[in-house]
Amino acid sequence: MGDSQYSFSLTTFSPSGKLVQIEHALTAVGSGQTSLGIKASNGVVIATEKKLPSILVDEASVQKIQTLTPNIGVVYSGMGPDSRVLVRKSRKSAEQYYRLYKEPIPVTQLVRETAAVMQEFTQSGGVRPFGVSLLVAGFDEGPQLYQVDPSGSYFSWKASAMGKNVSNAKTFLEKRYTEEMELDDAVHTAILTLKEGFEGQISSKNIEIGIIGTDKVFRILTPTEIDDYLQEVE
Repeated sequence: MGDSQYSFSLTTFSPSGKLVQIEHALTAVGSGQTSLGIKASNGVVIATEKKLPSILVDEASVQKIQTLTPNIGVVYSGMGPDSRVLVRKSRKSAEQYYRLYKEPIPVTQLVRETAAVMQEFTQSGGVRPFGVSLLVAGFDEGPQLYQVDPSGSYFSWKASAMGKNVSNAKTFLEKRYTEEMELDDAVHTAILTLKEGFEGQISSKNIEIGIIGTDKVFRILTPTEIDDYLQEVE
């Protein structure tokens, strides 16, 4: 039977040393919309597809990129409701740190706190792993980009992607990425990467982009700004 008899247990290792529920959580991430992040020499960009379930949905009410602190933003691939829980917990951790130390939480520490929450949900009965992976972008000592997975593992990346089109997106990023790349170039590369596996016409209505530069202020680009970038890459 292999690992299948263990697939419903979160707290039991299969004979091959896996927690099969985490594999299922990664499958949920893999079926989510494509998201990516690129660390430039002077900032970080995160971008994602935003495909709506119906043309009747108001696109302004759907937001996949969120601000955690003034200098940290996050994007997810996978299950939206799970991401909301993690965003709320991350904001709470950042606020507690600020009240205690009177300074913004370092990006690495906030990532570690969020990853710890995700890891706790891999070893407790009566819960399931979060069906979501996060890309966290920030700027403190320098530009920072981290990916956090449902297992609670996290790594610092120069550029990464997740979601449906992950293999094509990572291949494209490997070809286009350079460490000398500046923020505007990174935005152009992010748009071109999303275009690689995009079905239909890409526009400011169906993608989101967030950036942070040397001013250390994370912000989500307006539709007008995205349209300007789209014109530049055509």
